Amino acid sequence: MNLDNLDLSNNTLTGSIPSTLGNLTKLTVLFLFQNQISGSIPPQFGNLMNLNNLDLSDNILTGSIPSTLGNLTRLTVLYLFQNHISGSVPTELGNLMNLNKLTLHNNSLSGSIPPALGNLSMLTILYLFKNQFSGTIPAELGNLKNLVELTLYQNNLTGWIPPALGNLRNLTILYLYSNQISGSIPPQFGNLMNLENLDLSNNTLTGSIPSTLGNLTKLTFLSLFDCQLSGSLPQEMTNMTNLSKLYLGGNNFSGYLPQLCQGRSLQVFTAFDNHFTGEIPKSFRNCTSLTRVRLNGNRLAANISEAFGVYPHLTFMDVSDNMLFGELSPNWGRCQNLTMLQLSGNMITGRIPQEIGQLTQLGVLGLFSNHLVGEIPKEFGRLTSLFNLTLNDNQLSGQLPQEIGNLSNLEVPDLSMNHLSGPIPPQLGDCSKLQYLKLSQNILNGSIPFQIGNLVYLQGLLDLSHNSLNREISPQLTKLVRLEKLNLSHNMLSGSIPPSFQEMVSLQSIDFSYNALEGPLPKSKSFQKAPAEAFINNKGLCGEVQGLRPCNTSSISHGDVKQGHRVVVLIILPLLVALFLLFAIFGISSIYYQRRKNIEKGVLERSTGNPFSIWNYNGNAVFEDIVEATEGFDDKYCIGTGGYGKVYRANLPMGQVLAVKKLCQLEGGDQSNQRSFRNEIRALTEIRHRNIVKLYGFCSHVRCSFLVYEYMEKGSLASILSNDERAAQLDWTLRVKVIKGVAHALSYMHHDCTLPIVHRDLSSNNVLLNSELEASVSDFGTARLLIPDSSNWTTLAGTYGYIAPELAYTMRVTEKCDVYSFGVVALEVMMGRHPGELISSLSSPNRDDTLLKDMLDQRLSDPTTEVAQKVVFAVSMAMACIRPDPNSRPTMHHVAQELSVGGPSFSLESFHALTLCQLFDLKV
Repeated sequence: MNLDNLDLSNNTLTGSIPSTLGNLTKLTVLFLFQNQISGSIPPQFGNLMNLNNLDLSDNILTGSIPSTLGNLTRLTVLYLFQNHISGSVPTELGNLMNLNKLTLHNNSLSGSIPPALGNLSMLTILYLFKNQFSGTIPAELGNLKNLVELTLYQNNLTGWIPPALGNLRNLTILYLYSNQISGSIPPQFGNLMNLENLDLSNNTLTGSIPSTLGNLTKLTFLSLFDCQLSGSLPQEMTNMTNLSKLYLGGNNFSGYLPQLCQGRSLQVFTAFDNHFTGEIPKSFRNCTSLTRVRLNGNRLAANISEAFGVYPHLTFMDVSDNMLFGELSPNWGRCQNLTMLQLSGNMITGRIPQEIGQLTQLGVLGLFSNHLVGEIPKEFGRLTSLFNLTLNDNQLSGQLPQEIGNLSNLEVPDLSMNHLSGPIPPQLGDCSKLQYLKLSQNILNGSIPFQIGNLVYLQGLLDLSHNSLNREISPQLTKLVRLEKLNLSHNMLSGSIPPSFQEMVSLQSIDFSYNALEGPLPKSKSFQKAPAEAFINNKGLCGEVQGLRPCNTSSISHGDVKQGHRVVVLIILPLLVALFLLFAIFGISSIYYQRRKNIEKGVLERSTGNPFSIWNYNGNAVFEDIVEATEGFDDKYCIGTGGYGKVYRANLPMGQVLAVKKLCQLEGGDQSNQRSFRNEIRALTEIRHRNIVKLYGFCSHVRCSFLVYEYMEKGSLASILSNDERAAQLDWTLRVKVIKGVAHALSYMHHDCTLPIVHRDLSSNNVLLNSELEASVSDFGTARLLIPDSSNWTTLAGTYGYIAPELAYTMRVTEKCDVYSFGVVALEVMMGRHPGELISSLSSPNRDDTLLKDMLDQRLSDPTTEVAQKVVFAVSMAMACIRPDPNSRPTMHHVAQELSVGGPSFSLESFHALTLCQLFDLKV
C-alpha cells in the first residue's frame, strides 16, 4: 500500500493494534489517539522509517515502549501519553535526533530518565510527569538548548537539581514538583530569562531562595510551597514585575515580606505556615488585582483595619493565626466575590461589622479565637451561601439572631465559648443541612427548641453544654438518628431523658451530667455502655450503669405519676374555684387591716381585689396554668427551698416563664408563714425597681398560698459563686456590676419609698441574676416597713453570717442592718466565698496585713488597671459597710452614689501593694 497518512483518531476502536500496520512503510502520519485500543505497541512499528508523526495517546495501551521506535529517525512528534504503558524508557529514543515533541506522561513508566534524551537537540517539549520515574534528573537535559517546556512532576525523582538546567535559556515552563528532590535551588536558574512558570513545590529542598531569581522578570507563576526552604525572601524578588501567582506556604521562611505587590498585578499570594514577622507590606492595601491570599500561620503583626483595602476580585482570604490587631473594617463588605474569609487566631477587637452580611457568596467565615465583642449581626441572615461559620472563643454577647434560620446551606457552625445569652432561636431548626452544631460555654437559657429535631442531617456533634438551658428535653430530638455525639451537660435541664432516645442508634458519645434530670435511662447501648461520668450530678437518674442506682421497677412510672397529678388537680381545682371569692375577701381584709394598723395605707388598695392577680392576665386562668405547668407542684419543678417554702419554675402556655414561691401550712395554719406571705405582698406591691425582683401576683388559700415572680435564669448569686465554671464567667466587671445593682436596690428601698423598707435577710442566696447577669434582690418575707416615731423593735431574723452584730443585743431594726449585710455580700462577690474569717480578723487587735490581691477570688486573673480601680473602690465601700459601729457605716444612698461615680485613680503597681487594713481604715 502507498498510504502515507492514516488518521483513525477519536473513534471507538477497540482491541489491539495489528502488527501488520508495520508493513505500511510509506506512512508519514499515524494517528490512533482517543480510542479504546488495548494491548501493547507492536515492535513492527520500527519499520515505519518514513514516519514523522506518531500519536497513540489516550488509549488503554499496556506493555512497554518497544526499543525499535529508536529506528524512526525522521520522527518529529511522539505522543504516547494517557495510557497504561510500563517499564523503562528505552535509551534508543536518544537516536531520534529530529524529535521536536516527546510526551510520555500519565503512564506507569519506571526506572531512571535516560541521559540519552539529552541528545535530542531539536526537542522543544518534554513531558514525563505522572509516572514512576526514580533516580536523579540527568544533567544531560541541560543540553536541550531548544527546550521550551520541561515537566517532570509527580514522580519519585531524588537527588539535586542539576545546575545545568540553567542553560535552558528558551525554557518558559519548568515543573519539578511532587518528587523527592533535595538540595538547594541552583543560582543558575537566574539565567532562565524567558521562564514564565516555575514550580518546585512539594520536595525536600533546603537553603534559601537565590537572589538571582530576581532576574526572572517574565515570571508570572512561582510555586515553592511545602519544601524546607528557609531564610528571608530576597529583595530582588520585587523585580518580578509580571508575577501574578506566588506560592511560598509550608516552609521555614522568616523575616519581613518584601513589597511584592508594587507595580504589578499580583493575583495569588500564599505564604502560610512560615515564620514571617513584622507588618504586612503596605503595597497590599492597593493591590486590587488580588484573588487569593493565604498568610495564615505566621507571626505577622499589623493593624488589620489599615493593612488591607478593598479587593473586588478577591475570593479567598486567610490571615488566621498571626498577631493582627485592631478592629475589622466595614470595607470587607465591599469584597463582593469572597467565598472564604478566615481571620481567626489573632488579637482582633471590636464588633463584627454588619457589612459582612453583604458577602452573599461567602461559604466559609472564620473569626474564632479573637477578642470580638458585641452581638452577632442580624445581617448574617443574608449569607445564604455560608456553610461553615466559626465565631467561637470570643467575647460576643447578646442573643443569637433569629435570622440565622435563613442560612439554608449552613453545615458547620461553632459559636461556643462566648457570652451569648437568651434562648436558642427556634429558627435554627430551619438550617436543614446542619451536620455539626456547637453552642457550648455560653450563657444561653430557656429550653432546647424542639425544632432542633428537624436537623436530620446532624451527624458529627450536637454540643449545648455549659449553658443555663432549662426545662425538659424535647422528644423531638429523637429524630436526630444520624447523630454520633451529644453533649447537654452543665445546664439546668429537668424532667427525664425521653425513652425514645433509644431510637438514636448512631449515638457513640453522650453527656447529660450536671443537670436536674431524673428517671430511667433509655434502653439502648449508647446509654447502657456510657461511663458513669456522663450522668453524674443530676436529680435522680437511674439505670443499669455503674454509679447509678437501679430503677425501682415496682414504683409508679413517671407517666402514671403525671397522670395522677392531673387527676388530683381536676378534683381540687373546682373546689378551689368555688372557695375563691371567700378566701379572697378574707385574705384582703386581713392584709388591709394589718396595713391600717401599721399606718401602711393604700398598698393593697391598688390590687384588683382578686386574690390571684397577674397584671394583664386573667387571674383564674393563670392559676390553672401554674398548677398544670408544675403538675400540682411536683418536686421536679422545684428550683429552690427556703425557710418559708419552696420555689418552682412554671412554664406557662403563653411562653412566659415564672418563679412560684409556694407556702404550705399545716392544719390550722402557720402564723409565721402567713406573716411572711403578707410581708412579701406588702413590700413588693409597693416598690418597682430594676434591681428588685418583680412580683407578678399572688394566691391566698388556706392550704396553699403562693407568690408569682419574674424568673431569674442564672439563679442565686450563692449558687454561681459555689460553682467554679459559673464563677469564672462572672468576671471582675460583672462582679462590680452585681454589687452596684444590689446597692441601688437597697438605696431605693431605704430612701425612695414612702415608708423606708428594710430587707432584714440580705444574703447571696437572696440575690438573683438574670440572663444578662444583672442582679435583683429577692425574698422579702422578713422585710419591715420603718414607721416614723416608732422604736421599730423586732425579733431576730435573717441568715447567719449576714446579720448585723447590733441586732443580737438591741433587737432594733434600722437601715444600717441592711448596710452591714450588703457589705458582707459585696465582699463575698469579690472573694468568691463568704468573708466570715476576714471580718473576724479585721475586728481583731492584731490584724493580719493581708494584700488585697491575695484576698480576691483566685479563680479569676488579676484585673486590668481600669477594672482594678473599680474593684478596689468596691472593696473599700464594702469594708466601710461592715464596721462594727452602725453609726460609722455609710448609708446605702451614699454607697450607691459613690459606686456609680467611681473612686480615685491609681497605678497598677499600687493595686498590687494595697492591704486590707488600708482599705478598712479608708474614709469613704
